Amino acid sequence: MSKSGQGVFDLGADKARALALCPVSRETETRLDMLVDVLLLWQKKFNLVASSTLKEVWTRHIADSLQLLTLAPEARVWADFGSGAGFPGIPIACALAGQPGAQVHLIESVGKKATFLREAVRVTGAPAVVHHERAEKFGESCAETVHVVTARALAPLKTLCDQAFPFISRGAVGLFPKGQHVDAELTDAAKYWRLEALKVHSRTSPSSSIVVIRSLRPL
Repeated sequence: MSKSGQGVFDLGADKARALALCPVSRETETRLDMLVDVLLLWQKKFNLVASSTLKEVWTRHIADSLQLLTLAPEARVWADFGSGAGFPGIPIACALAGQPGAQVHLIESVGKKATFLREAVRVTGAPAVVHHERAEKFGESCAETVHVVTARALAPLKTLCDQAFPFISRGAVGLFPKGQHVDAELTDAAKYWRLEALKVHSRTSPSSSIVVIRSLRPL
């Protein structure tokens, strides 16, 4: 058992639920254990995630991230805007480790969070690189082919469309987890963008959805 299942939080049952929702290989599970351990350690110094979610870190954060993989199973290069505590980018990178061409770009503008992300990538050995910059700047400067753009709890959908357009216009898919106000966000985004969007129910929260954007054009 990893350290993440010991101590203040007994995470064993939550981990089992998460891996039942989103099964992974033994190697990926080991990397995810390392991620949870380093997150709990840094959480003591920095408020990386809401403290109320720690007892369910596996279902609320790990599985919530891993479920995106099923929506883009062939994707190998991901860009995660506003990575923060590493979700969904690092769990996705852990799952892609060992696959040819796998790379997850973690874009984070807050210095202490970028420092945490670098440590989490080092500890897990996940195929990810941290960019300490704003999502807008990364979108303007990155010429690399990106298959998926994602962001979790970062900004309204209209803003995410603004940030992701450079990649979606070149063929990337946008995968954006959203909560109960998703319809209002879609309505607002549609005032500025002509978007081909699909809502997929979240596996981890009955009130949440994942917005899948495959085409995006400004009005």
